[in-house]
Amino acid sequence: MSMLAGYGTFLALVRVTFLYAAIAVAAICAFDWAVRTRRINPFNRVARFFRSNIDPLMAPVERTIVRRGGLPAQAPWWTLGAIVVGGILTISLLQLVGGILSQIAFGLAAPEKLPWIVLSWVFAFLRLALLVRVLSSYITSPYSKWVRWSYVTTEWMIAPLQRIIPRVGMFDLSPLVAWLLLNVLENVIIG
Repeated sequence: MSMLAGYGTFLALVRVTFLYAAIAVAAICAFDWAVRTRRINPFNRVARFFRSNIDPLMAPVERTIVRRGGLPAQAPWWTLGAIVVGGILTISLLQLVGGILSQIAFGLAAPEKLPWIVLSWVFAFLRLALLVRVLSSYITSPYSKWVRWSYVTTEWMIAPLQRIIPRVGMFDLSPLVAWLLLNVLENVIIG
């Protein structure tokens, strides 16, 4: 249990670190945006420092934005968004690992509960596959090597539901119904 307490302390430290890093990056991005849009004199000492040291760090983001038809002045905000989303994903992944570690510790303390823990992991994996399937349907092809696994994993649930549930405009509600059915089934089985 001391390992889990140590992991909880580590996770709290990571959260605080990401919070302060996001605040610092937000201030830097706001100043860089003000320099890029000429709200601040771009030739003063601080602005020259930003143009020579911060702008090269944002160059990959700026190139991507310009290629997609955006304005170079939007690069600081996209950089901030990427850092915030990256921090949220990192913290979520660390919380997931912490949850798995606590379940393993619980399973080792009570071995008769181990099959139920593995079954809950199966349900969690199926929900993750549904989420990836839905989100990727707006972004990429179902034949992409990165998301193909989610279609293969969930097709047995979605195909029968698609025959029963009609589409609402361009939206397919069968993944939502499958998600709800998975939650109900998990509560009935594991309860």
